[in-house]
Amino acid sequence: MDSKHRRKQPRLLTESERARLDEFQDSIHYSSRYSDDNFEYRHVTLPKNMLKVIPKDYFDTERGTLRILLEDEWRGLGITQSLGWEHYDTHAPEPHILLFKRTKDYN
Repeated sequence: MDSKHRRKQPRLLTESERARLDEFQDSIHYSSRYSDDNFEYRHVTLPKNMLKVIPKDYFDTERGTLRILLEDEWRGLGITQSLGWEHYDTHAPEPHILLFKRTKDYN
């Protein structure tokens, strides 16, 4: 993903934005982990209706998907994972699926 799709500073949610997302937290689905020689991967599936309440500036208008989110941003959406995960892409045909990776030997 090129740098224009990634922010340098996180845009944190306001209290009211966060409150609108709370109802979806228990419906976030985490895939099993899978790996190659260098990275461990997983995908996180957000409830489709959750996309309607995520702030518009979290989206990449060119792609019609969420932009690459910094850790404080995706954690603010209610995504909970252990340390080391990086949001690196969004599955364009299904914009509610976020792709994450971390180095295979992170721990």
